[in-house]
Amino acid sequence: MRKLVKLRIIYNSNITIGYVKKLDLVPGDIVVAETEHGSELAKTLSVPETPPDQSVVKKAIKIIRVATEQDLEKNEENLAQNEIAYTTCREKISKHKLPMKLVAAHHFLEGNKILFYFTSEGRVDFRGLVKDLAAIFKTRIELRQIGVRDEAQIEGGIGICGLRLCCHACKPMTQPVSIKMAKEQNLALNSSKISGACGRLLCCLGYEYDTYKDLNKKFPRVGAKIWIGDDKAIVKDINIQNGMVKMMKEDHTYFEIPYDKIKTNKITGKKVIETEK
Repeated sequence: MRKLVKLRIIYNSNITIGYVKKLDLVPGDIVVAETEHGSELAKTLSVPETPPDQSVVKKAIKIIRVATEQDLEKNEENLAQNEIAYTTCREKISKHKLPMKLVAAHHFLEGNKILFYFTSEGRVDFRGLVKDLAAIFKTRIELRQIGVRDEAQIEGGIGICGLRLCCHACKPMTQPVSIKMAKEQNLALNSSKISGACGRLLCCLGYEYDTYKDLNKKFPRVGAKIWIGDDKAIVKDINIQNGMVKMMKEDHTYFEIPYDKIKTNKITGKKVIETEK
């Protein structure tokens, strides 16, 4: 029977789910995992008591073994080789005058492939570059064109929140991030406030979207009329974080009240504020 384990891929810090059959793993164990591109070292974060949803289970990667001393030494060698491969590739890109920006070079654990990540505004004919690199490194060469989000994920950095970039520290978003998510969270549509280091919309808008979407259903919309006996007030603002609703009375004075004090009258269908009897 497969046992699911939460992992962090050491190379790019991505969090994922792996499966194992015979090994008994504990948090902190370093393992060799089979990713879509090749074998990688990963750190065991936890062994969940309840399995994740099926969409995650289907994408679980295979854990091959607990990492040996040889695996750890090979990884250190690869890190040093990555720098050499990166410098060499940049020189060859300049030589071939290719319109591309090299992001990273990565040796996989088994050492039979080097993967180069690059960005470019269009398609690039890099056949000559691959030929040169294969002649130098005597191994399989793969060039992969990525987007600006992928570039930020690989390189990492600090976001406007002061923490590590979500895409680098956590599992990447599987759904597109849209401006609708910012509107749902009542954020000012200022590109400098809702854009990340990559210049695209912040990943965290997607992480928090479902929560805000559910909470917003409990709050009255801005502009709604709320009745207090025979008087009425207009909703001017809502604060999801502290659960308060800001309203203006007919005499233009403002007051705040917890959202759960606002009820719907079952007879009239109007939104009312319950008053003490």
